[in-house]
Amino acid sequence: MWQRPDNPRMSQTLIGVDFTCVPGRRKPITVARGHRVGSVLRLEGVDALESLAAFEALLAGAGPWLGAFDFPFGLPRAFVAEQGLGETAAEVIGNLRARCPDRMAFRALVDAWGMARPKGHRLIHRATDTAMPGTQSSSPLQTRYVPVGFMYYEGFARLVAAGVGVPGLVDGDPARLALEGYPGLLANELIGRRSYKNSAEPDRLIARKDLLEALEQGRTRLALRVKLTHAQRDALAADASGDRLDAVLCLAQAAWAEQQPGHGLPAAIDPVEGWITTA
Repeated sequence: MWQRPDNPRMSQTLIGVDFTCVPGRRKPITVARGHRVGSVLRLEGVDALESLAAFEALLAGAGPWLGAFDFPFGLPRAFVAEQGLGETAAEVIGNLRARCPDRMAFRALVDAWGMARPKGHRLIHRATDTAMPGTQSSSPLQTRYVPVGFMYYEGFARLVAAGVGVPGLVDGDPARLALEGYPGLLANELIGRRSYKNSAEPDRLIARKDLLEALEQGRTRLALRVKLTHAQRDALAADASGDRLDAVLCLAQAAWAEQQPGHGLPAAIDPVEGWITTA
């Protein structure tokens, strides 16, 4: 159980989550844990969750904690409105799961809707997906290639079921708070469009090392320095998947949001679309 630290400047527990909708030994859900002291974010560990049940246990863990999760927290309003899914994020995921009992049923619903629309207007985006200078996140309706739609279907439903609070979207436990993260946004700020994932090739390794150096030196608009041990730095650089590094990037976004009024969210966000933290 979390205990208040002796240092009054130390934050609550912070987590960053790189999510997969089908976790297992080869591709787990990756969770970075840490605390912030002033402008320094100390990484305390990185865990691998090999099942959705383990993810549910993480969400049920006692607070106070604040996490940034790398999956969509909402769907595009045009799709929601035409499907009659509701007016709040919790209504949308509840009605969607009732209508679509599994991920493939959700894909079928999206495909049928998209095929009735003109080309170029099928995998539409939320406002937040296109509000980030230099990058754009995938549509939450994308269920192939990078299946972020499936990640929404499996991930956000579990946040709501666990009673987690989602600022701006879902009233829940104020001691367990979740924000939508997007590691690609912070990575793009630090190393541009260079790829750092899914390869052990030298150029990807160098990109991961450059990302880590920038995080440690605090060369971001988040005004945070990430504190790593030598072993942590080596392990993050060596992870060719980039999942552990993505979890740390989400952790940094959570640490930034913790310091901001209203967690850094806009004054008004669409209650069915949500917003990516730091966007």
